[in-house]
Amino acid sequence: MTPPDIRVEKGHAEPEEVAAITAILLARAAARPTAAPSHRGRDKAGWRRLERTPGFRAPHSWQD
Repeated sequence: MTPPDIRVEKGHAEPEEVAAITAILLARAAARPTAAPSHRGRDKAGWRRLERTPGFRAPHSWQD
């Protein structure tokens, strides 16, 4: 017997509920996007990751 493709991690789902969510996931996977999103503007994020900033900032710095 093969293991199921979908597993309920917490709680209990009836077979009808599992079938419904499976149908939704398969329909979304089969759907094609109407148009490719066009990303305009900058390529980099407007925020910085804290682990990439230097450890020390001057006390008079405007950055928090």
